[in-house]
Amino acid sequence: MHRLAPSIRVDGANLLLRNKAIAKQIDRQPDPGTVRRRAWDTIPAEDTMVEQVQPTKGCFRMWRAVRPGPLTAIAASMWLCCADPVHAQATSHRVVPIGQVAFTEGPVWHPDGSVYFSDVENNRIMRRDASGTVRIFRIPAGRANGLVFDLEGRLLACEGSREGGNRRVTRTESNGVITVLADRFQGMRFNSPNDITIDTRGFVYFTDPRYGDRSDMELVDAQGNLVEGVYRIDPDGSVAQLLTHEVTRPNGIAVSPDDHYLFVADNANDATGNVRKLWRFELTDDRQVVPGSRTLLFDWGTDRGPDGMAIDERGRLYVTAGLNYPAPPFETAGKFRAAVYIISSSDGHLIDHIPVPIDMVTNCAFGGPDLQTLFITAGHKLWSVQIDTPGHVAWLTRPERDVP
Repeated sequence: MHRLAPSIRVDGANLLLRNKAIAKQIDRQPDPGTVRRRAWDTIPAEDTMVEQVQPTKGCFRMWRAVRPGPLTAIAASMWLCCADPVHAQATSHRVVPIGQVAFTEGPVWHPDGSVYFSDVENNRIMRRDASGTVRIFRIPAGRANGLVFDLEGRLLACEGSREGGNRRVTRTESNGVITVLADRFQGMRFNSPNDITIDTRGFVYFTDPRYGDRSDMELVDAQGNLVEGVYRIDPDGSVAQLLTHEVTRPNGIAVSPDDHYLFVADNANDATGNVRKLWRFELTDDRQVVPGSRTLLFDWGTDRGPDGMAIDERGRLYVTAGLNYPAPPFETAGKFRAAVYIISSSDGHLIDHIPVPIDMVTNCAFGGPDLQTLFITAGHKLWSVQIDTPGHVAWLTRPERDVP
């Protein structure tokens, strides 16, 4: 069945939580039938190290803070518990945690065996090498979120807003130099670049929503309405706006293996109403969105909507969404629990799902020597699970690939 492995491997045993919102998200992980301990404190000091203590029945690990750190909120004690078994479906997939930081996002795999991912709350990009050791790759990282490798194997990053955010898309060169690919459209700063992908010809696509404070948004349309759009960066460096109001708050993004379709996760998770959908758009040969081609593939209703996504070589979408426990007043936890939802890109039917026993499931990416390992970011952990179909990773699977 889809379940967490009974043992947890935590590299460095570091738990870093920078704000109470994240603390509260992780705090919503009780195991039905067990006593729930909660002790969230504000401890302004240096690093917080955590030690593992004896797990209780129904829980995987309890961590206790043993040395306070420079955090606005940390867990003095925390339970990491199983998902409700009622919602675990019979399947051959097994989700395994392989690393832990504060709040994970944007995983991407490299053929040297490394997995890069964003530690958003600590404003850094991490690298888990082939031996399982997790180290800092870049700090500060401009509030990096989504990551992807371009066709030459260089790391691209969406850098977001909030304190320390640069609101831009960057590329890390082989010598470590940071190159800005885009930070404005028609002179207006981006909102908060969120997720990013590429196609087989090297065109880059990224989403630009704004969650939280909207007071400094600059991007507007000709009528002065705020725009949370989708953009394309061409190989020559020019930037094109592909979508404006066709989506409400674009988040995850993917391109089909044949470059004919663009998939966008529309997730207004900080608003009431039914704006938690997965859309498909047709692309022309010159990478423009075909007008009127918007097609609804899947709708999460009032549950937590789609976040990041990956796609396999057969065109099936792997979309992170759902909650195990509700996040009132905006997000319910009814039909769709925290999981990776496997969805047909042709007709939108739900093929399967991979439950994840912790909120929030944020993103996923294919990797491994055969591209049949799905790396998942959720809560403060990096997870992995074996999949029966290889993933589509543009810089590795395009016919003319030249892997460095």
